[in-house]
Parts: sequence; C-alpha cells; structure tokens
Amino acid sequence: MLLDVHLEKHPQIMADKKTNFFGQVKTQITAGVGVVLATLGTVFSDKVEEFFGVEDDDAGVEVIQENKQEVNVEGPTINITIPEQKKDTVVKKVYIKPKPKLTETEKRKKEGIDW
Repeated sequence: MLLDVHLEKHPQIMADKKTNFFGQVKTQITAGVGVVLATLGTVFSDKVEEFFGVEDDDAGVEVIQENKQEVNVEGPTINITIPEQKKDTVVKKVYIKPKPKLTETEKRKKEGIDW
C-alpha cells in the first residue's frame, strides 16, 4: 500500500518539474525580448531625430575645461619664536652633623686604657 502511494505521486512530481522548467525558460525569453525592444526603440528615436535635424540642448554649448594646476613647492612660512632660556641653578644644601665630642671615658677606651 505504501509502495502504491509512492508510485502514484512520482509522475505528478515529474510533471511539475517540467512545467516549472518551461515556465522559467518562458520568463527568460520574455525578458530578453523586452531588452531588445527597448534597445531598438532608442536606436529608432535617435535616427528619427538625426533625420529631422533635432539636436540636444547641450550640443550648441561647448565646454572648455583647462587643466591648470599649480603646486606650491615651498609651502607656508612658519615662524616660531622661542624665548631665551634662563639657566636654572640648583642649590642643594647638605647639612653635616658635627661629630659629638668624646667624653673622658670614651677617650681612654680609644687609647686602650680600660679598667
């Protein structure tokens, strides 16, 4: 029964694919014909205008553009004034502690007399 259902749907799917393929081909041909007709219409209108002597509004005006370029090689002048530097003198005061005076006992110990 499952096999019968599968066989019945298979021809229908193939028919849909063929219809879809031909539908795409038809769409592509229609688009191509549209492009060709648009091109032919433009060419025809240009030839008719040329035959009757109709010109564009811009045809009578000549545009002359000069390519004039100037280059400033020197560049701008920059003046920098630096004030005269003052020499800083650093004064460092070092205080030395005076050596303490030895007492009589400490003097004798240094001399080697120790009782």
